[in-house]
Amino acid sequence: MILGGQASTLKRMTYGDMSESGLRVLAVSSGKGGVGKTNIVANLAYALSKRGKKVLVVDADLGLNNIDILLGLASKKHIGHVLSGESNVEDIILHGPEGIHVLPAGDGLQELTQLETEKKMVLMDELDRVSRNYDFLIFDTGAGISPNVTFFCSAAHETFLIATTEPTSLTDVYALMKILHNNHSQKHFRLIVNSVASEREAQGVYRNLTAVTDRFLKGVSVEYLGYILHDPNVPKAIRQQKAFLELYPFSKFSGCINELAEKVSKEKPKSLTGEGNQPYFWRSAFQAQ
Repeated sequence: MILGGQASTLKRMTYGDMSESGLRVLAVSSGKGGVGKTNIVANLAYALSKRGKKVLVVDADLGLNNIDILLGLASKKHIGHVLSGESNVEDIILHGPEGIHVLPAGDGLQELTQLETEKKMVLMDELDRVSRNYDFLIFDTGAGISPNVTFFCSAAHETFLIATTEPTSLTDVYALMKILHNNHSQKHFRLIVNSVASEREAQGVYRNLTAVTDRFLKGVSVEYLGYILHDPNVPKAIRQQKAFLELYPFSKFSGCINELAEKVSKEKPKSLTGEGNQPYFWRSAFQAQ
């Protein structure tokens, strides 16, 4: 339950008047680690920025900084400094390739892995304040089904799920959808299938997932958003701490990311208001917290 003071605070958090700004808040998650989620986030952000979109990536795997390392960015401060009141969001934002802005997570800070409601509200209040400067705010969530992961997914306008052909990947994606549906009333998810040999293989993964969700998660829909072809150069780009699109712009992997970015960038923001006067962003963010 949300206390009276918290409820009033939530009502004023409209993410920079989203209905006018057209800001889209995306959560990218996977359920399972090791499926290339952060790499997709980094390169999708790069491709969106190339298309003139202003993008802020929030490393929502709190306590384990990932995306700043992947992009070779050095951070002296992190989200922990914002939550403690030592810094504002503007003080810790890193400037990445192609104009991407990155909000780094803490490194090895266990206290960030289980945020209290008050701390979550502090972070969202800060993001609300700066969000009017962006077209996209992307949460790169941690793996698994922890309260932090489900919070950021339920707080976003859209949830992008990353899966691979591995059976455990599908199992974990399904588990995440089940929790988000049962505890946060989420009904729509968008699927990206990573590291496949062909689109046909990706479509097979999608059919397998929807066969299960159609049977056991009534009222839940999964949209096939796109696929990413396997590329042996991905580990090389990660080791060089560069965006893959920057190093290999003409590869099939980059072509898939660009197709995805083109589709996402051309979409119009959906209705951003939920029931009553409460912003859609906040409609279920604090349920079951």
